[in-house]
Amino acid sequence: EVQLVESGGGLVQPGGSLRLSCAASGFTFSNYWMYWVRQAPGKGLERVSRISPGGSPLYYIDSVKGRFTISRDNAKNTVYLQMNSLKPEDTAVYYCVRDAACPGGLCRADSGYWGQGTQVTVSS
Repeated sequence: EVQLVESGGGLVQPGGSLRLSCAASGFTFSNYWMYWVRQAPGKGLERVSRISPGGSPLYYIDSVKGRFTISRDNAKNTVYLQMNSLKPEDTAVYYCVRDAACPGGLCRADSGYWGQGTQVTVSS
């Protein structure tokens, strides 16, 4: 059974940092692209970043370029999202996803495998 378990979310002030982790199990992690997807209140499922099985190439939406870094450790079956210089508009539930279908950058909730999500709130 595929399982994805996110952790690391929380409340942070603008300009702060968080590191999200996603522990994967039930499949050969090193064979798959992995995604971070977020959903802000009242908005769709936005693809934030993705990483290839070997760790490159990478993808980021424009709004997080230079602030977020995706990485993975295939030995630990874990994918990470380092988020720096956080802004209030980064507030969302962040999901770790395998096999996401994201036409035009908005992901289909019925595609792939999803974790339970972790809440990130950026507020003073």
